[in-house]
Amino acid sequence: MRKKEVLVVGGGTGNHTTLTGLRNEDCNLSAVVAMTDSGGSSGRLRDEMGHLPPGDIRRCLMALAAETPQGNLMRRLFDYRFNSGNGLSGHNFGNLLLTVLTEVTGNTISAIEEASQLLGIKGRVLPVTLTHSTLMARLDNGEELSGESVIDLRRDNLDVGIDYIWLDPKAYVYPPVLDAIERADAIILGPGDIYTSVLPNLLVEDVAEAINASSAVKVHICNLMTKPGESDGFRASSFVKLLMDYLGTGAPLDYLIYNDSPFPARMVARYAADRQFPVELDRKECASVVKEIVTAPLLASGVYLRHDPVALAQTIMEIVNRPVHAG
Repeated sequence: MRKKEVLVVGGGTGNHTTLTGLRNEDCNLSAVVAMTDSGGSSGRLRDEMGHLPPGDIRRCLMALAAETPQGNLMRRLFDYRFNSGNGLSGHNFGNLLLTVLTEVTGNTISAIEEASQLLGIKGRVLPVTLTHSTLMARLDNGEELSGESVIDLRRDNLDVGIDYIWLDPKAYVYPPVLDAIERADAIILGPGDIYTSVLPNLLVEDVAEAINASSAVKVHICNLMTKPGESDGFRASSFVKLLMDYLGTGAPLDYLIYNDSPFPARMVARYAADRQFPVELDRKECASVVKEIVTAPLLASGVYLRHDPVALAQTIMEIVNRPVHAG
């Protein structure tokens, strides 16, 4: 039987979590990655070297690295961060290597291909665009913010929500992304920061239209927690409605995956101190924006509230392998 084509769309830690689990599943895996990261090591390399930011690409490559001694060593190297050294402190080795590979090979795509071979990855990692573009946001009070990290890490006026986001200048899709969307049996959107990791992919020209035209099942993985200044007060349906807005469609998504593991009270209290709260599943509102809700125990053990990669991947594949999809 033909292996199913699974396409994961996002950026940051959300993509990393999903891909880490799916790496061990029986499917053909592709990741489409937002290219608007402007903070930390990635932002410095982007500004100083003039290349596309490597950070989110690096995380996806690490997630897909082979479970071999070499793959595990390369994963550790790609994750290594310098904590000293003039000019080196704060930089990530994987980001530096991708930057050097871009210089040596002459372009971002060749650099990703070479790094993919070094790590022995399963699947493909595709930048959503090769356009150098900045993520912009207009807040509800009319203020404009420039740069993914400025939007992601803002500390002022957190009670003022985001009205909408856009890319400046307009970004054009990397053509293999459209091929991957067309071939996909399932397109996974999220989890991750909705405005800074997931939606930026849909702002790239032709991406939203291609996803709408695709016969793939569209699956949204709901975030566990809200984020101050970005998704305050959001319930599960809020995320789906936002995806539909930026997809430019009134058609409901096929599936919503939602964690039903209880959260430890102590951790909820700790997150609440940072104005982060569990995302509520509002089934009645979701009924108009998603065809089917799939709940499962998806919480990882540990000191942070995170999805468990293995449980999440198994839930995704149960949907992907259904003989007849909803709708």
